[in-house]
Amino acid sequence: MLRPTVREVITTLLVALLIFLGVQATLESRVVEGLSMEPNLHSDQRVLVLKASYWFGDPQRGDIIIFNHPEDPSRTLIKRVIALPGEEVEIKDGKVYITDIKNDTFLLDEPYIKEEPNYTYGPRVVAEDEYFVLGDNRNSSTDSHNWDMLPGDNVIGKAWLRYWPLSEWQLISGYPYSQDQ
Repeated sequence: MLRPTVREVITTLLVALLIFLGVQATLESRVVEGLSMEPNLHSDQRVLVLKASYWFGDPQRGDIIIFNHPEDPSRTLIKRVIALPGEEVEIKDGKVYITDIKNDTFLLDEPYIKEEPNYTYGPRVVAEDEYFVLGDNRNSSTDSHNWDMLPGDNVIGKAWLRYWPLSEWQLISGYPYSQDQ
C-alpha cells in the first residue's frame, strides 16, 4: 500500500482551503425574515446571496438585494431596488414614478407586487452611491419609504437562488425592466 507523501497532503489541504475561501468570499446563505417580499419570497425561506455580483458593477432597478439595515447594521434585510443614484422617486395614488437622469418621468411597471402602496412618498432625489429599495409587499414592508435611502456600502449582494424548502428551489431573478425605464 502506498502512503501519500507529506507534500501531497499539504497540496490537497491548500487546494481545499482555497476552494473554501473562494466560496466564502462569493456566496452567503441567508434566511428570509418577515412578509415584506411576498408574494415572491416568504418568511423562513433560504436564499443564496451572490456577494460577487457587484464587484464590477452596481445594483440595477429590479434587482433583489440583501443588505445591512441602515439604522441597525446587525440586521440584514432583503428588498427590491426601485430607484438608482441621481434619479427622483415619488409614490402617489398607489403608483411609483421615476424621473431619470435625462429628466424623463415614467410610471414603474410592477407586476410582481402584492398590492399597490397605500402611502405617499417624495418626490426625493436618490444621492450618489445610494438606492431606493422597497419590499414587494408594499403595505407590510419597512423599507426606504420609512427610513429613506439605502447607502451603497450596506449592500451585501444579490439574491441569487432560493434553495429551501427544496420544493420551492429556483433561481431568483430581478424584474427585467424595458430599456425605456
